[in-house]
Amino acid sequence: MATSQIPNLNTFRNPRATGRGLGRGRGDDANSANSSVSNDTSTKDKIVQQTDQDASVSRLSAVEVGYLDDPFARGFVAAAPQRRFPIINRGTYVRTKAIDNLVDRFLSADPTTRKQIISLGAGSDTRYFRLMARAPKPLLIYHELDFPANTHQKISIITNSQTINRLIPSPITISSSADALTSPNYHIHPLDLRTLYPPDPALPAPSLLPHIDPCLPTLLISECCLIYLSPTAADAVVNYFAKQLFPPSTPLGLILYEPINPFDAFGKVMVSNLAARGIILQTLRKFGSLNAQRERLRGHGFVSGRGAADVDFLWETGVLGEEKERVGALEMVDEVEEWRLLAGHYCVVWGWRDGGSEGMGTWEGWRDVMG
Repeated sequence: MATSQIPNLNTFRNPRATGRGLGRGRGDDANSANSSVSNDTSTKDKIVQQTDQDASVSRLSAVEVGYLDDPFARGFVAAAPQRRFPIINRGTYVRTKAIDNLVDRFLSADPTTRKQIISLGAGSDTRYFRLMARAPKPLLIYHELDFPANTHQKISIITNSQTINRLIPSPITISSSADALTSPNYHIHPLDLRTLYPPDPALPAPSLLPHIDPCLPTLLISECCLIYLSPTAADAVVNYFAKQLFPPSTPLGLILYEPINPFDAFGKVMVSNLAARGIILQTLRKFGSLNAQRERLRGHGFVSGRGAADVDFLWETGVLGEEKERVGALEMVDEVEEWRLLAGHYCVVWGWRDGGSEGMGTWEGWRDVMG
């Protein structure tokens, strides 16, 4: 689904105020043995899918206040725009800038090399359109994976917007069910991530996803997507890409954006408030610290380098000089303690494997990123 999908200081509710949140969801891990379990899973899936609109509203809020430049944000918001709290807008800004920085460094290294990005749970994310509007990238293949309900909605928006549609090179093919799109360098896949791994290891693995090239240097992005799967399912999805789809010789990187620190007082309230809305963060306890997140990536084979930083650290060290003055002047953030609490409970994590000597230059721009 989309993750960008969801600026994640968007759907989480703050213990001292409502309307603050994090957002973006994916699905729940389950293989139903009876209809009641199936219905329960379907309900949970719908709750997760709906977090994408929370993310879109938060992104648009940050755009309209002036934090971000995203001319496509308005087109993906179905409801009336809503002004988010200043700390939510700042969190959306920091997350977006941090991930954009990592993406730009990936793309700028070896710029004549064909590359690939796969966005898990992409939802209404606008990153592809922002990249293409800034400068066409004919050597980039961009894939988005999400629930069919979300991809259907996104494709409908794309086909009805000349501004967005013109950024996708022809020929464009849309499936008869209008939930899949293919083009020379942009693909939308209607896919429940839970189908990427068999529930029984003895069963055959799923076939190659269409149009994905397992030999291209590839960046995986999950913005609050895997957090909604069980730890077993989340690990299986990453392993599908890192250990099955892409051979060890392929340079491969991963960016995660997720909540952390569920065990302190603030974290407990955050988790409780989300649970009251039916949103369960299933991997949070297992990967609830920066160190746990780094080890998570190491275990998936991202052994050439790893980094992790919370949003507070990214704000203090990654936004500097005139840009920090510009952003600071947009809105009065008088709840400094609350901002630091909230920002300390979300993180960006990144890791990579070189894939052999020929791929070492792919991640050169990541080696000096603090984290």
